[in-house]
Amino acid sequence: MRKNIVAGNWKMNKTLQEGIEFVKELKEVLANDKTNCEVVVCTPFIHLASVSTILEVTNIGVGAENCANQVSGAYTGEVSATMVASTGAKYVILGHSERRAYYGETAEILKEKVELALANDLTPIFCIGEVLEEREANKQNEVVSGQLADSLFSLSAEDFSKVVLAYEPVWAIGTGKTATSDQAQEMHAFIRSIVAEKYGKEIADNTSILYGGSCNPSNAKELFSNPDVDGGLIGGASLKVADFKGVINGFNS
Repeated sequence: MRKNIVAGNWKMNKTLQEGIEFVKELKEVLANDKTNCEVVVCTPFIHLASVSTILEVTNIGVGAENCANQVSGAYTGEVSATMVASTGAKYVILGHSERRAYYGETAEILKEKVELALANDLTPIFCIGEVLEEREANKQNEVVSGQLADSLFSLSAEDFSKVVLAYEPVWAIGTGKTATSDQAQEMHAFIRSIVAEKYGKEIADNTSILYGGSCNPSNAKELFSNPDVDGGLIGGASLKVADFKGVINGFNS
């Protein structure tokens, strides 16, 4: 049975002190609440060890926003999957559109990162999605299936089953535009069908596919009510506890 997941992606926000305050407040707010989804907080590298310690005995997961495509060595400024895992983090976001666009991360680099994450028992939250020009040219299916094939489809079925997917229509990230609930469902169903073609229906049915485009407290419930939308990868709305809680509540009836 696949998991429902709401994962926050802080991006380059929050000092260490602000991050610690946030997770303490989140821990308190969720302590007496029954949530109908797994909650994950993905933070900048410098927060990971502190945040993991604070959330150690809770049901809130911790993830990194990236990791290196090398095991170790002379790569100044990089952070390896082994280092991420050593903090207690269990997740890592890979392939985010910002990493692809601003830092030139290719399908091959991302393939290496996924393999290293899995080798260190980290769950990759792997992002796929099209930019506006591709959506307008009706090439979204081609783009997304290519991203899956080029970075993930060399994995064994067993390893693929450990990956969480996140569909991010790049044209809806931080723009205030959101794919309609129908557009989100249509693409998530397509993604699941591509996974089923490659790995079979059972693995496809058990793969969590999150929505990652301007999801917030006002549209979360509608988005999450779709049969193939298993939660969200949340940017701006994950920076305030009240907003993040509002998105998590999208899974509460």
